[in-house]
Formats: sequence, C-alpha cells, structure tokens
Amino acid sequence: MSGSRRRDHLNFSVLDARYNILATLESWSEMVAEKLSTAAPERSAPQLARFLARHLQWLASQPPAADFADEIEGLVAELRSAVDPDPTSLHTLIRTCVVENCGGTISALSKSSRNARSRNIECSAGHSWEMHEWLNLRKLMEQQRKGADA
Repeated sequence: MSGSRRRDHLNFSVLDARYNILATLESWSEMVAEKLSTAAPERSAPQLARFLARHLQWLASQPPAADFADEIEGLVAELRSAVDPDPTSLHTLIRTCVVENCGGTISALSKSSRNARSRNIECSAGHSWEMHEWLNLRKLMEQQRKGADA
C-alpha cells in the first residue's frame, strides 16, 4: 500500500513533542490568564494556541517575552524533527533509568538500530516497560528531569 503508515508502533518523538507542546502552551496560557484576570481556555492545543495568539501583543511586551519566543521556537524544532527526522542522524536520546537507585540508562535508538517488532523498552540494567506502560514511563522521565533541573 503506497503512502500508508504503520500503526502498530508508538513514535516517542511524536509523543514527546505533543506532550511538550501541550504543557508549554498550557503553562503560558495560565500565566497570561492570571496576569490579565481572565479565564484560561480548555486544555487543548488549538484552544491554547488561539488564546495565546489573541494575547500575543500583550505577552510580547512582558519581561518573559524572550523566554516565550525561545520555548515556541524549541517546540517548532522538536516537532519538525519528530515529523521528519533526519535519517542520517546518529543522535540517540539517552536518559537515566527512572527506577530508584538504578544506574542504568534508557535509550531511544534510531529506527535502523531498533527492532521494529519490539514491544518493550529496556534500560541497560534490565528494567523493562511494555507498550501499555510507555506513557507512564514518559511521565516518570519528565518528573526525573524536573527534579534534576531544580
């Protein structure tokens, strides 16, 4: 089937981009709503983006405007990379295992090096997560990253 997409695997880059877009838009929308004493929109990317676009002139005049622009630019780059990854890229995302006191690493390998039929993610120390646990794993990784940034 020409042009068809495989639907039996989960693309972590796309999930990460989606999560980051929604979290970032929500965070900035909450800040704008609080400062302007208005209601924040519902938690959907289109609603949040429209809300921010309506208040863009005000937001651009605020001290964190450069941070907002940098974060949006980063989201655009992340989404472009997720949608059209460079097939020659050798970059591998490596994260510390989320299991307490584990020194192992979790890596998201390139498509060419990953077993396309694999349904598990594993850390180098042997911990494993099945497909139905991947969203929870993503949340644990985000919590771990926030803890390291603090």
